[in-house]
This record gives sequence, structure tokens and C-alpha cells, in this order.
Amino acid sequence: MLAIIGGTGLTKLPGLNIQHRQVIRTPYGEPSGAITFGELEGHKVVFLARHGYGHTIPPHLVNYRANIWALQAQQVSHVVSIATVGGIAPELRPGRMCVPDQIIDYTHGRENTFANYGEQAVMHVDFTRPYCEAMRRRCIEALTAAGEDFLEGGTYGCVQGPRLETRAEIDRMERDGAHMVGMTGMPEAYLAKELELCYAAIAVSANWAAGRGDSAEAISAEAIEDQIAHVMGRLREVLKRLACMDYGAA
Repeated sequence: MLAIIGGTGLTKLPGLNIQHRQVIRTPYGEPSGAITFGELEGHKVVFLARHGYGHTIPPHLVNYRANIWALQAQQVSHVVSIATVGGIAPELRPGRMCVPDQIIDYTHGRENTFANYGEQAVMHVDFTRPYCEAMRRRCIEALTAAGEDFLEGGTYGCVQGPRLETRAEIDRMERDGAHMVGMTGMPEAYLAKELELCYAAIAVSANWAAGRGDSAEAISAEAIEDQIAHVMGRLREVLKRLACMDYGAA
């Protein structure tokens, strides 16, 4: 079954025929909200708003472990994460989408593993490819079918938040090879890998990162909101196409 994790701008999923909502208790505390079960285009999906249904949880306080564990406990096999990002690379202009294939983690202090060290052997999980290629292919197919002009790969630089970045920080990230900057890609992707979920992301560029384009001097919150509202309408068409795909195997 497919799970959709909604980020900024996607706290609800229009078109979802809701069947029920369920509060899931996890060994890691409370998820961001109740899990919503329903049908999208006649196909069963589950939905979770990463920042809460009122968008009240900042990126650094999201309980990523509880979210991912709760989805896996509902027999979810595939996950698509919707992530709002700032474009660093020239080709990732505001309004364009991307299916990233790599991550650089700049976060700190987040609970980033399910392993209970001290009570079990040290675990080293291969993270060479942080995203599930099978799910990435599905995202690419859905974006293509929806007529989107998008990037098929790119490196997601995940920062701590909730503040936005300085121009110097973005310059550094560009030198590191990041194409975009966001605040929620980690440890979400790694936790999904630990639980062997087929996880991928669709990144939505809402603005130029600090020091780029019309963000050369400052980033406009109003412009970000306008761009998100515009793109989310298109994104819903992509998600409908994703929902119709076969998730019988990874």
C-alpha cells in the first residue's frame, strides 16, 4: 500500500475519499497526527501530514521515528514524501519539481535511528542510495504522465531549520554539490531505509535559496506561499497517477 507524507502546503489531500482516521501509538511517542485512510482515484492510500494537520510542528521537532514506524505498522510498503525546497541549482527554478536521488545531511540532534544501542549489536545500514529506485521510477513516471517539466535527479541538502539559511551557507552547500535545500529529508529517508520501506521524495521548489534569483537580498514568505499554492494543484494530479500504480512489490 502507498503512503503519502504531506509537507508544507499539503496538510490535506483534496480528492481523497476518506474512510477513517486512526491515532497510532508507537514505541517512539506520538506521530504528527492521526493516520488518514482513504481512496484516491479508487485506490487505497494512507496520508500523514508531516507538520500536523494544522501545520504546527516545525521541521526540527517532527517525530520522524513515530511517523515512519506508524506507517510501517499499517502494512505500508511504499512511501512518497512531498518536500518543499529552495532551489540552489539554476535549473531548479521556483515552481519546478524534482525527484532527488541523493542527500547531504546537515541536521543535528535529531533522533535518527530505531536501533537501541546498549541493548543490541551496532547496526550499519547501507545508505549509498538513500532513496528506493523503484519508487523513484514511479514518481518519474507519474510526473511525466502529468506533463510536468521536472528534474529526474538531484542532491537534497537537509538543514536543521526552522530558520532559513544565510547566503554563505547556501554557497557552501552549492560547493558540496547540493541542488536544493530543505528541512525534512533527514532522518526521514534513513528511518524508512531501516524499516525497509520503498521510499522516495518529490521535491517542490517554492523559492530560490538565499542569494539566488529574486532571493538575492531576502526571501519573501508571501512569494513562497503563493508559489506553493500554485504548485500544489499540479502536484495533486501527480499523486492521483501515483495512487493508480501497482504496489504489490518493491
